[in-house]
Amino acid sequence: MFTTRNNNDPKTHSMKTLSFFYLFLCCTVQAQAARLFVEAESFFDKGGWVVDQQFMDQMGSPYLMAHGMGKPVTDATTRVRFPAKGRYYVFVRTFNWTSPWDDREGPGKFLLSVGNVRIDTVLGNRGNRWMWQPAGTVAVSRTDQSLTLHDLTGFNGRCDAIYFTTDKNDIPPSDPETLALFRGKRQKLPEPHVRDGYDLVVAGGGIAGICAAVSAARLGCKVALINDRPVLGGNNSSEIRVHLGGRIETGPYKELGNLLKEFGPVKGGNAQPAAYYEDDKKEEIVHGEENISLFPNYRIVQVTATDGIIRSVTAVHIETGEKAVFQAPLFSDCTGDGTVGYLAGADYRMGRESREEFGETTAPETADSMTMGASVQWYSEEREKPSEFPVFEYGPAFHAGNCEPVTFGEWTWETGMNYDQIEEFERIRDYGLLVIYANWSYLKNKSDHAERYKNRELAWVAYIAGKRESRRLLGDYILKEDDLRKYVNHEDGTAATSWTIDLHYPDPQNTRNFPGNEFKSIARHIPIHPYPIPYRCLYSRNIRNLFMAGRNISVTHVALGTVRVMRTTGMMGEVVGMAAWLCKKYETLPREIYRSHLSELKTLMTKGTGRKGLPNNQRYNEGGTLRDKPVIP
Repeated sequence: MFTTRNNNDPKTHSMKTLSFFYLFLCCTVQAQAARLFVEAESFFDKGGWVVDQQFMDQMGSPYLMAHGMGKPVTDATTRVRFPAKGRYYVFVRTFNWTSPWDDREGPGKFLLSVGNVRIDTVLGNRGNRWMWQPAGTVAVSRTDQSLTLHDLTGFNGRCDAIYFTTDKNDIPPSDPETLALFRGKRQKLPEPHVRDGYDLVVAGGGIAGICAAVSAARLGCKVALINDRPVLGGNNSSEIRVHLGGRIETGPYKELGNLLKEFGPVKGGNAQPAAYYEDDKKEEIVHGEENISLFPNYRIVQVTATDGIIRSVTAVHIETGEKAVFQAPLFSDCTGDGTVGYLAGADYRMGRESREEFGETTAPETADSMTMGASVQWYSEEREKPSEFPVFEYGPAFHAGNCEPVTFGEWTWETGMNYDQIEEFERIRDYGLLVIYANWSYLKNKSDHAERYKNRELAWVAYIAGKRESRRLLGDYILKEDDLRKYVNHEDGTAATSWTIDLHYPDPQNTRNFPGNEFKSIARHIPIHPYPIPYRCLYSRNIRNLFMAGRNISVTHVALGTVRVMRTTGMMGEVVGMAAWLCKKYETLPREIYRSHLSELKTLMTKGTGRKGLPNNQRYNEGGTLRDKPVIP
């Protein structure tokens, strides 16, 4: 069933602050045991390993992953200081990531070295959950040592933390709550730095978040922009590579979206080379606004709220573990997952409403938990010489009757529609990786197409999954199908959504080939006229100082099908920035802009906050006219 919930639970960071004494390690000497705790994501030289923060809310921490697409990545290394000399028992928190689909020894294998001693135990290849795998023992003759992670396969081995203890019975806990307490006791971290003086804190540096921050800053707000990745752009970044969908310069406020012309990529397309997504332009526009303070690599993990008002948000740096507390009178949740709203106790929904509840003909008869899925995109390139790929046979078996004889995969490689896009997201992403590798292995090594693929090599596989749907925060109005199809006029209409009502479902052929394990999708489209999204969908109905922009706004599952594309979410952000400035001007809250200052918001929307005279960077047909049918995101 879908859920409606009232959850009552609770300048750019310089990497030069990393020092020898601040690497997430704790050294404590007690009467009978010496201990050393090292967070893997804090390794100073990560080599070819990547930091993955997507699932830290569930497992308590980011981790390092060897994302080599079948080729071992270069070593990650760091320096540590042991509390004493002696023989230490070693435990490594890791995960055999193929275990949900295959009982055999997993492919994500790696080794650990302490100084010049390589421990023989292969790590990451056994167990069926995140666990502390015993790695053996090591004799430490010098307290100042190096630690090194050696990837063996390139198949996404992962390391969360390493624990050394002179007590063989001193095994760290595995359950998340107890482990969180264990981490807290063994990490030497400074007190959180309180950052205040802002008018607006924007959480999420995707297209919606960038537009919200820039719009508010240009009007006069001091803005903190918090993003949990090193690059901006969200789904439109080089890490995920989804094109900008939707139209700007449409609807009643045709100046909305000019802002996107300043940093939106000129080229379109999904799963294209990294340069297509022009990450540098997104960073330049943010750094070009003196009223914006950017905090990359910070993930919001806690919200303090009382009486329906957010007082502060706490964010943790995904590599150093530093915490920062951000205070402001206004917050905007542009995280996609509605993280700030959820932590603040905002009302929200997930899944599909029943047809009866809102009278939506496209909705299912009975409400359920199904969502649109997440895409792990990829592509290959032709090389001058033959390129080998290891045999990878985990999970569903590929053969001539069900393989995908293609050279790249874009939006249609979509997984997780029947899983929880928050709590089970690591499984969803991992299945996306698994089927790419297994299909490619079959094509390269066993198929009748092997000659065609002889010189082809995987050139890029996303490890940050492109998510379409999760939590939808509820506002004073919930946009529904009839509003869009019957063009119901609302006095507080803002940015116009122009995409079709585009909903995704498992591909029937893929279901026949892989029943219950689909990884391909289809889209069904319902055309609409450009429709102005009510302002009341852009702020929370029960957290009084919370805006939202992006795919987490107040809509039904059906209505999400049109508003979720990124040119549209960017214009939402632009409107939120305007409303935030009005809140500052009148010392009021988002709802009061609708009640008392709507006419002034309309005046601002008529002008927009983008620079004038820039060319439109929407995608065109070869003849120069705008595409009537969108490229599906």
